[in-house]
Amino acid sequence: MNQDKLIIGRINGVYGIKGWVKVYSHTDPVGNILNYQPWLVKRQGQWVEMQVIETHAPQGGKAIVAHLKGIDSRELARELMGSDIAVTRDQFPEDEDVFYWIDLIGCDVKNQQGEQLGQVTELVETGAHDVLRVKGERSHLIPFVFENYILDVDLEHRQILVNWQPEALEEDDQ
Repeated sequence: MNQDKLIIGRINGVYGIKGWVKVYSHTDPVGNILNYQPWLVKRQGQWVEMQVIETHAPQGGKAIVAHLKGIDSRELARELMGSDIAVTRDQFPEDEDVFYWIDLIGCDVKNQQGEQLGQVTELVETGAHDVLRVKGERSHLIPFVFENYILDVDLEHRQILVNWQPEALEEDDQ
């Protein structure tokens, strides 16, 4: 069992007096966080497995609220504020056509000419499409758009082949 933990959200508030918590989700769409059970919640520096027993969205639909097993008072819920919510990697469905951001972090990025551009340090969501932040001798922001910029992703060898020229950034910097 792969025990790598992936952060999928954070408890950022309390809701009501019966132990419900407000949850900020990193999943897209936001409600997908509820598809993963159990949650691993970081409490006092330790990962604790917690089961979601009930959920709903308050009026306005901008937040998710959840009731976790064993958290039955506002005081207990308050102790969870600021806690990360994670799942293990093996809780994610395997699909050859899907890349999880966490899988791309640390991949080497090379262009068609064989130039090593650096490693992926993060992905940025821009609304239109995701963008790879690549750091090497220079920093690059490469749109994660297949066929235009991303030519191949080889997770086995931790390599991404791109249609990108280092000069493209230099012109933009001037």
